[in-house]
Amino acid sequence: MDITLEHKQCLIAGNGILPVEMAKNAKKNGFEVVAISLSSDNHKELAKYCSKVYSFAPGQVDSIEKTLVDEGIKQLTFLGKVSKTMLLKRLKLEPKAIQLLKEMKKLNDDAIMLKIVEEMEKIGITILEQTIFIKSLMVQKGNLTKLTPDEKQLADIEYGYKTAKQMGQLDIGQSVVMKDRMILAVEAIEGTDKCIKRGGKLARKKGCVVVKVAKPNQDKRFDIPAVGITTLKTMKKYGANVLALESGETITVEQSKMIEYANAHNIIIMAF
Repeated sequence: MDITLEHKQCLIAGNGILPVEMAKNAKKNGFEVVAISLSSDNHKELAKYCSKVYSFAPGQVDSIEKTLVDEGIKQLTFLGKVSKTMLLKRLKLEPKAIQLLKEMKKLNDDAIMLKIVEEMEKIGITILEQTIFIKSLMVQKGNLTKLTPDEKQLADIEYGYKTAKQMGQLDIGQSVVMKDRMILAVEAIEGTDKCIKRGGKLARKKGCVVVKVAKPNQDKRFDIPAVGITTLKTMKKYGANVLALESGETITVEQSKMIEYANAHNIIIMAF
């Protein structure tokens, strides 16, 4: 994205450590970050790197917009998972959220995010690509771990890649779990880790392949695939032993820790 960055940036933060990494890197490079936190799990960490942290439920659209205008925000980044289950748990729908939902014909992830982008643009805010402040976290092509996939696993990766891309095209999910050229689980509303749990159980915890890809024509302003140490711990628990990622399209959080953990537990990580 060819854009001049404003000194004052806004981060709308969902779950996980990824929003914290963005705030940390932005601050290190001289930017001020104001956070709108939609989750309680990283609030304290965000406060270390942000000048202000506001806490709202995802449906508090009126309050969020007022805060953005009051803070003079012109550029904004979305980072961190905001699942539909989070929306259901923190159901505080203000009038504008109700109106936006009424206007939408479907409630898949892309449709919701594009509607939010449209709403932000109405008040003069540009949504930035998610990777602008965290480009170093994008995984590069190659094998990351000591172990490498065998021919059977490579066949599962190839088949899984094609399947995951089709699922992404339909905006269903970005991950699939494979074994012996069979699709054991496809990610949907529950997220990657629970998809791994279902697939691992069907494989009787005796080895399976997890493939995670970007959607075709991925809008880099939201929903770029990301993995971290939690994904690997879920894989270990349910017997998955290969994680295949799309290079240049996937964010790896704390990659060195991921590699160390994978090597210690005989898990393969590769980017194709």
